[in-house]
Amino acid sequence: MKTLPPIVRVAFTDMLPLFLPALPFALLFGVMVVESGVPHLLGWSSSFIMFGGSAQMTLITLVGEGAAVSAAITTTLIVTARHILYSVTLAPRFQVQPRWFRWLGPYVLIDQVFALTQIRDLSDDDDFRRYYLTAGFTFWAMWVLFTGLGIVLAPVIPEDIGIEIAITLMFLGLLLMAIRRRAQVVTAVISAAVALWFAHLDNQVGLIIGVVASLSVATLAEWRKA
Repeated sequence: MKTLPPIVRVAFTDMLPLFLPALPFALLFGVMVVESGVPHLLGWSSSFIMFGGSAQMTLITLVGEGAAVSAAITTTLIVTARHILYSVTLAPRFQVQPRWFRWLGPYVLIDQVFALTQIRDLSDDDDFRRYYLTAGFTFWAMWVLFTGLGIVLAPVIPEDIGIEIAITLMFLGLLLMAIRRRAQVVTAVISAAVALWFAHLDNQVGLIIGVVASLSVATLAEWRKA
C-alpha cells in the first residue's frame, strides 16, 4: 500500500489545530443561516461556493436584513479584499505550478493557508503544491461539515459560544507557529496578552489593537538590532 508523502501528513497536522478556534465560527454561521430566513440549503451552499467565513457571514447577514443585492455583494467584496494581497504574495509560487493548480489553488486561499505557506519551508515546488492543497482542503472539509451541523443544531446551540476568545485564539495559533527567535517570542507574548485583554470589545477591535501592539514591538526590536 502506497503511503502518503511526508509533506501531506505535515500539512494535515499543521492545519488541524488551526481549525479548532474556527469551529465556533462554523457553528455560529449555521445559526445565522437559520435566523436570517435564508433557505437552509442555499445558506449552506455558500460554504462550497464562497468558502470564506467572514464573507459568508457578511453576505447572509445583509441578505437576511433585506439589503439590496448590489450592496450585499459590494460589502462582501470589501471584506475579502485582503485576499488580493495574499494573491500578490503567492503569485511567483503559482506561476511555476501546473495550469490546473493555478485554477484550483485560489479556491482554498484563506488566512490559515496563506499563513502556513509563509511559515513552512516550501522551496520545492512539488512540496508547495502538496502542502497547500492538503492544508486548504483539510480546512475546507471541516468547515463544510461544521457549518452544516450548525444549521442542523441551531435550536440547541447557545448564543454565546465563545466567539470573542475564538477570534484571538485563531490568530494566536498562527502567531505561535511562526515563532523562531527570542524577539519573536517577546512579540508573541505581548501581542497575545494585549489581544486577550481587549477581546471583549466589539467589531474585533481587540484583535486590531493586538496587531498594532505586535507591529510596534517588532519594529522596536528591529531598530534595536540595527
